[in-house]
Amino acid sequence: MKLTLAKVAHIARLARLTLTEEETSLYREQLSAILQHAQLLQELDTEGIPPTTLVSSAHCMMRPDEPQPSMSRDDLLSTAPATAEGMFQVPLILDQR
Repeated sequence: MKLTLAKVAHIARLARLTLTEEETSLYREQLSAILQHAQLLQELDTEGIPPTTLVSSAHCMMRPDEPQPSMSRDDLLSTAPATAEGMFQVPLILDQR
């Protein structure tokens, strides 16, 4: 599918882009190539192929949600630049009136 220059200008206007004539011509070629590739994908016979939610179900990136030991309060507070009464001390950012 070859886009017209007018169609590219319309798409650019919708995207709030200001394009030069040179950019419009370049994007016409690039967008047309993308649409041609999408058309090829539409022509593939996918009958009998089940839909998938993961690219590879064998490599699920989610780990089981299990409790793990954590650092002690003293270890955590030792990394803070300032502490007070066993808590992180941060600068005041709101006026308390």
